[in-house]
Amino acid sequence: MTTATPSAPQQTRPVPQALLDALGARFGAQYSSAQAVREQHGRDEGSISAPPPAAVVFAESTQDVQDAVRLAAQHGVPVIAYGAGSSLEGHLLAVQGGISIDVGRMNQVLSINADDLTVTAQPGITRKQLNEAIKDSGLFFPIDPGADASIGGMAATRASGTNAVRYGTMRENVLALEVVTASGEVIRTGTRAKKSSAGYDLTRLMVGSEGTLGIFTEVTLRLYPLPEAVSAAICSFPSIEAAVRTVIQTIQLGVPIARVELIDANSVRMVNAHSKLTLREEPLLLMEFHGSPAGVREQAETVQDIAQEWGGQAFEWASTPEERTRLWTARHNAYFAAVQSRPGCRAISTDTCVPISRLADCLLESVQEANASGIPYFLVGHVGDGNFHFGYLIDPDDADERARAEALNHRLVARALSMGGTCTGEHGVGIHKMGFLLDEAGSGAVDMMRAIKQALDPQNILNPGKIFAL
Repeated sequence: MTTATPSAPQQTRPVPQALLDALGARFGAQYSSAQAVREQHGRDEGSISAPPPAAVVFAESTQDVQDAVRLAAQHGVPVIAYGAGSSLEGHLLAVQGGISIDVGRMNQVLSINADDLTVTAQPGITRKQLNEAIKDSGLFFPIDPGADASIGGMAATRASGTNAVRYGTMRENVLALEVVTASGEVIRTGTRAKKSSAGYDLTRLMVGSEGTLGIFTEVTLRLYPLPEAVSAAICSFPSIEAAVRTVIQTIQLGVPIARVELIDANSVRMVNAHSKLTLREEPLLLMEFHGSPAGVREQAETVQDIAQEWGGQAFEWASTPEERTRLWTARHNAYFAAVQSRPGCRAISTDTCVPISRLADCLLESVQEANASGIPYFLVGHVGDGNFHFGYLIDPDDADERARAEALNHRLVARALSMGGTCTGEHGVGIHKMGFLLDEAGSGAVDMMRAIKQALDPQNILNPGKIFAL
């Protein structure tokens, strides 16, 4: 397996004063070179550090993005799109210098087409803002990566999250895009139609490209009717294996469960302390069912029967929105609960995904290794689709701890790949997993990706130094 180098230095490109002066003249108060602003746009939630960008442009329109990219292109200077800053693999870091284009102010819903179950929005709108804006339509957007990420960032990293087992990922739910290219041209990909056979699928090419092929300025999404009935449940298990076997059997029986999350005992303790809950400190499944009242009841009864076969106990039901929100907020805060459990630490995160039939093997071997390492960790997983996350909690100033955590990460990824899985189920490649991508896809496929990048971005100014090296 290739050895990834998550903090490997890259050649920084100069940012001419002439460009900074031109940006300041064009954008006025929408431009900043203040140190605090630059530092805010030079870090994400991951464990990798890099110098901040030279300046930040706060775009408020497609024209703003166009003008910023065109000015940068004239000087061959990198541009990095910035949404909510919630990425984990170094996607927004200015590893080759350059400027940051913050699209957070581009946060409007442009059109809701309720009859067609679609919505078009600007990229800076977050998933919570989007669902608040469309709630009166009786529809919702289900993709939920946990953090209140921007829709543009979610599309760029091909995000998924807790609902993916039923509703899919951003790949299946982005229908069309408006994109500013490396030359500053605006193109549109896809339509609101449910299907098309017209030419190359540029929408799918752009979704997951991590800002390396274009900057999104509009995103058209698939919506879903709000379910008539929703019920959530938690169930504790005597072991991780029992919990995972319950999930595997549920999926293989075709139960249309909406969410099923695994939280290990370590993480339950952290969540209890952070969110002031009293959950049993044992491996836990957190489940949610969507549908008609009768359908939800039937799904829940089936899963409860399966869980009991594997020793599941202490079923607790949450039928009111308030009860469900309490549980899911605790789950979504698991990352922050873990980080706070060791003050000053940083988390080296993994997000491998394997075929559901290999989930138990992959998880159990990885848990055994993590326990033997002595490094504090947390484990959560969207296990309904074979996706799980370890977070190794390290002292960022302890080189030995970092090396041991990275070694755990490398072995976990190698294990997932050997089982027909992937190095990243939803976080994306960024910087951290560049070596792993080569292991997974092979040199021929990565060379094809490079050829696409070089054709669409010959100056290599769009988020350079991510996914693969040029």
